[in-house]
Amino acid sequence: MVFATTGTQFPFDRLINILDELAPQLNEKVIAQVHHTTLRPRHIKTVDFLAPDEFDKLFNEARLIVAHAGMGTILSALQQNKPIIIFPRIAALGEHRNEHQLATAAKMRERGWVYVASTPEELKSLLLTPDLHPLHRIEGTASQRLIQSISDYIEKE
Repeated sequence: MVFATTGTQFPFDRLINILDELAPQLNEKVIAQVHHTTLRPRHIKTVDFLAPDEFDKLFNEARLIVAHAGMGTILSALQQNKPIIIFPRIAALGEHRNEHQLATAAKMRERGWVYVASTPEELKSLLLTPDLHPLHRIEGTASQRLIQSISDYIEKE
């Protein structure tokens, strides 16, 4: 199953339209958590709101995560060792207030931690790639080095 999430601040119809168009070729269920969209996709299931336990269940069951470039979703995928494709919102298209998601996507691409699709064509190509695997994993807790740095700083103050 492919689980897509668009965040909870604005609709992201561009992503949902691409997923709906491509879903018949994927040969698996596609479920998308959307936010106040007026779209009525024909090939994917959409839900406007998911309680945290429902969200976590779908996230855990998914083979692949597709998302806007929100750090919460990215971090969850990296912690759970899930392959994730991020497709950033573009403020110039009215999808967000500023272009911070483009900056997040650029940094994630630079680090090689997630799959990044900058165009609809790149997204379609990645979705049709049969064996996407997780590119990076992080732990759910801070590193000892970070904890020690913060402790040292606090002790100096």
